[in-house]
Amino acid sequence: MSAPPKTVLHASDAEAEAIRRAVRTVDVASLGPGRVRADLSHVPGLVTLLGDPRVSDPIYDLPRPIGEESVTRWVAEAQAQALAGEGLLILTLDPKGEVSGYSKITVWPERASGELAGAVRAEAQNHGQGGTGAAHTFGWMFETLGLRLIGLTAALDNARSARLIEAAGFVPMGERDAKRADGTIRRSRYWELTRDQWRQRHRL
Repeated sequence: MSAPPKTVLHASDAEAEAIRRAVRTVDVASLGPGRVRADLSHVPGLVTLLGDPRVSDPIYDLPRPIGEESVTRWVAEAQAQALAGEGLLILTLDPKGEVSGYSKITVWPERASGELAGAVRAEAQNHGQGGTGAAHTFGWMFETLGLRLIGLTAALDNARSARLIEAAGFVPMGERDAKRADGTIRRSRYWELTRDQWRQRHRL
């Protein structure tokens, strides 16, 4: 399951509450065209997207086995996280209204920290779309949600994600164990990026 970053920040009560409020109330359309909060009506589209192993195999924290029951539970859990101000499951819909990608943001308000996982359709991979979208989402997490630190993991053999993460400016911090939903452990590469580092890189 998701784990907070190795670096421990301490948010004030006011900062933590501001982050929770932002997560609860943010208009995810501000992230870009076709972005919506996931609800149960999107379960069939998510099952189709995640049922492709080229999309889901590299991602450790997805429900498994992928099917209507497990994805329904996953979406419901994400909705509860959003109400608590602790996470967002954001979908990208194509012009036909079909699910073409997702972003799963997990937030630890008391630490002003978060993480991001996500994927796009297999045919959209390796064309720069995922990297561009992820980079935009990192900035959105810092500036719109108010986070000060983001931690990311990728499987040891996931060279594509590693390139994307490091191109966005994340700092390698060794490895850590990532716990899957079924309780198994995946050894992962690990990176962090602070809001100050992001702003310096983008001169904000």
